[in-house]
Amino acid sequence: MRVLIAGGGIAGQALAFWLARGGHRVTVVERFPALRATGAQVDLRGQGIEAVRRMGLLDAVRDRLVDEKGVAFVDARGRARATIMANTSGRGRQTLTSEYEIMRGDLVRILHDATRHDAEYVFGRSVDGFEQDEHRVVAHFSDGSSGEYDLLIGADGQGSRVRRAIHPEGFDPYWRVGIHMAYWFVPRIASDSTVRDTYMVPGGRQIMRRSHNPTETQVYFVLREESEEASAIHREPVERQQEFWASRFRYAGWQTERFVEGMRTSPFFYSQEVAQVRTDTWSEGRVALAGDAAHCASPYSGMGVSGGLVGAHVLAGEINRHPDDLPTALANYDTVLRPFVDAIQAEVNPRLLRLGLPMTRRAVDAFQAVTALACFLRVPDLVARWSKEDRGGDWRLPQGAPRPSAA
Repeated sequence: MRVLIAGGGIAGQALAFWLARGGHRVTVVERFPALRATGAQVDLRGQGIEAVRRMGLLDAVRDRLVDEKGVAFVDARGRARATIMANTSGRGRQTLTSEYEIMRGDLVRILHDATRHDAEYVFGRSVDGFEQDEHRVVAHFSDGSSGEYDLLIGADGQGSRVRRAIHPEGFDPYWRVGIHMAYWFVPRIASDSTVRDTYMVPGGRQIMRRSHNPTETQVYFVLREESEEASAIHREPVERQQEFWASRFRYAGWQTERFVEGMRTSPFFYSQEVAQVRTDTWSEGRVALAGDAAHCASPYSGMGVSGGLVGAHVLAGEINRHPDDLPTALANYDTVLRPFVDAIQAEVNPRLLRLGLPMTRRAVDAFQAVTALACFLRVPDLVARWSKEDRGGDWRLPQGAPRPSAA
């Protein structure tokens, strides 16, 4: 088939990998003018690790892993009150730090190197609209051109244009938890260790610091707030976003001044509302959705990237298995993947999230005291090692379809 993928991120490139190996002619259009190899640290867990292994890319990922030993909860002087180390035993459940931590840009480059000779990539172009019938999809691009395809897949992220086009007007796919996040890079200093620091501030605020290379440190501001201003700020110009975050964290203590100052000159800045994408259908006719466009699980699931890789494996596998019966392929995609998506989205519990973003000093102190006691008793380590399953549950990644004989 002639397949058009809208979006050249992780899910889009994983789809290109498997569909090209199924013998299809794949075109990936990405609205950014070049490969979007930016972003903060991401991780692989559970079935996502297996998906990368089946692509033959696990060694390439291991070569680019970030050296993060664990997570420390620190006080205003930067002293660790409790530390939860990564589970590197090879069994059980990953802790707050995965065994496979990698920068998003590095993972994007690994996937691109694995697909650039088998799929056509077109940068600086997006799908602005389309129409379809039972035989084809005609896509209309941002440069005024059009193209005819057998299948269009929207892998264009949480704010997917393709998803908006196949759902009723006014449909809201977002499940919100009242939490917002911004992240950027600042220069690394000597005290920035390989353990991620988490600093809790009254008012439902949290600051995280993690360092991914010898010269750069990532900063995350997290805010618990349900207001129209907070929800709208992510669509404002970057300068306005930065003013918002600086004002919300003024006088927060610890290294706040350093982080806010570094915000102004950071080569990278991103602000978002933490939300999941929940919808009852991932396809309509010859148009399908994948990755965050279909089932964003949010950063707090710990399975966002893994979910995109797993979903791409399942969707491409069903298409490769039923290349002449697209309705069956897309129906199977939903049937097979839906239990996994339900499981990883259920990992996000708003009540637990609110406990991690206390509103009062007393609640912050109580959280740190309980966490310190649990770490002293090695509870997180024992729970991780003896858990029988990771965040994706006992759902197993299905076997891919065999390659066509001509491949």
